[in-house]
Amino acid sequence: MKAIEITQLEKVYSDGKKALADVSLKVSQGTIFGFLGPNGAGKTTTVKLLNGILKPTDGETRVLGLDPVKEAKKLHQSTGILTEHAGMYDHLSGLDNLLFFGQVFGLTKAESQARAMQLLEKLELSEAAEVKLKSYSTGMRQRLSLARTLIHRPKVLFLDEPTSGLDPESTKKVNQLLLELSKEEGTTIFLCTHQLRYAQEICNEYGLMDNGQLLAVGSLEELRKRTFNNQKVIIETDTMPSSIVSKQINAAIYELTLSDKTEIPQLVKEIVTQGGNISQVTPMDYSLEDIYFALLEGGQAHV
Repeated sequence: MKAIEITQLEKVYSDGKKALADVSLKVSQGTIFGFLGPNGAGKTTTVKLLNGILKPTDGETRVLGLDPVKEAKKLHQSTGILTEHAGMYDHLSGLDNLLFFGQVFGLTKAESQARAMQLLEKLELSEAAEVKLKSYSTGMRQRLSLARTLIHRPKVLFLDEPTSGLDPESTKKVNQLLLELSKEEGTTIFLCTHQLRYAQEICNEYGLMDNGQLLAVGSLEELRKRTFNNQKVIIETDTMPSSIVSKQINAAIYELTLSDKTEIPQLVKEIVTQGGNISQVTPMDYSLEDIYFALLEGGQAHV
């Protein structure tokens, strides 16, 4: 069973705006899935549909095999949602917030206490456990929001810009926790973000969205193969033969576009044969940003 299944999903709002058009994808259990695109791409609408907050105009969704609309209460016992504006109580301490939400999800007070202390330690909030939430910084509040989302050990976690407002050290801690959840506990993470570089660092698979349409789905390597039919390579050499088509970056660095990496040895041989001294050869893999913008411009990738 897939953790998340979306089939020909469509959402049209009452004002006629089409937020999603024929979106289909599957997410395996334990995957950190990056659902990517700019504001207005349809990410938040999709998350609301997957959690039963909205009803689809057409198509189907399943999370852990459950219908989010018909079986919302049962589903929410096994899922967690973190948005940029997670609701908590300013007059309660960080620990008391976690105890409250733990018991809301059916944990005993003792279970909530143990889980809360574990999460506070992992997210480096132990020293602020008894401090009222209103005194928390933006970054501390965001980390506590993640702890609140994880209090009941959800099997599927929906995250909307989870590192928003965090400093680099806090971001690193959150990323470590997400990787641990995925690898050690098998938690499926559906991560919505417009930060493509961040997503490339942490996600296993990706769904690239634009204006309510799914441009492509797959791992980074799969998306590279579908989008580009060439390979870029950077060569540092004191001589680049005129017979080789290249773009000079600076005095001794050249960028070349090849059909495949297998052409590199012959290319190096040609440069050396014609008197060039090579300092470095670096194949350049296309980034997620490269892929996304190529798709927007009509690249080859497809769902």
